[in-house]
Amino acid sequence: MNSVLTKLGRFFFAIPLIVFAVEYLARGRWQGGMPPVPPWTHGEHIFSYVAGAILLVISISLLINKEARISATILGLLFMFCVVFLHAAKHFSGIIHDGNTRTRAFETFALGGAAFILALLVSKGSSIQFLSSANPMLAVVGRYVYAFSMIVFGAQHFMYAAFIATLIHSWIPAHLFWVYFTGAGFIVAALCIATSILASLASMGLGVMFLLWFLLLHAPRVAASPRNGDEWTSAFVALAVSGGSFILAAALAKPSAKEKGEPNEPAVSTNQEAYAAK
Repeated sequence: MNSVLTKLGRFFFAIPLIVFAVEYLARGRWQGGMPPVPPWTHGEHIFSYVAGAILLVISISLLINKEARISATILGLLFMFCVVFLHAAKHFSGIIHDGNTRTRAFETFALGGAAFILALLVSKGSSIQFLSSANPMLAVVGRYVYAFSMIVFGAQHFMYAAFIATLIHSWIPAHLFWVYFTGAGFIVAALCIATSILASLASMGLGVMFLLWFLLLHAPRVAASPRNGDEWTSAFVALAVSGGSFILAAALAKPSAKEKGEPNEPAVSTNQEAYAAK
């Protein structure tokens, strides 16, 4: 089961990266809420192509599982760099006070955390020994980064409930109920992940929820407005976070007896005591 979750999460995580890469390469500029670079960053006419090329190489590496560990580690470091030096350093006040700016930063933050966890799960080791030895520590960081990001998303569902309700399709009843229910679910799942109480189940629930959002909420909006880049971005961010949630679920789950005996798919635990013992 863990290996299935890992593969599913890896594919759902890598495919959006290809979409982001193509958007950067095709448009030659930063795209609104598209991770990892915020739209106010300078040098877009050059560095958007660089970012697109990097994301494309990394996404292909993750899909084919070739040097996937080093690719996931580099991806996590890239996303964290963007959060600290491009999001927070330039618009920290916006992250505190503005919902759009906050969402952009924490989506990148969550995906960076998921990348660190994926780096520990993929079967292929890194050709760079230092990065391999750092992966357990980075996975611990990634777990709590992911949990904290989910708390932020949950809080925003209460802060901006009226606006979020307008994004729900008209055929779905009780819009505000689902907004508040989802916000509470975010926070409960985050606490489960942080405290190791039903953490794998909570992560799997997040993965299913984001996947349903991708299929039922975002995909129809993309189909209705195929030229709207923001709709494409929102859809594939949801799919990427779904993949990240499945990755975390695999990392936090107890390995089966078969998986314990497979040398290329090591049992993974992201609690700090396990890593300290290594």
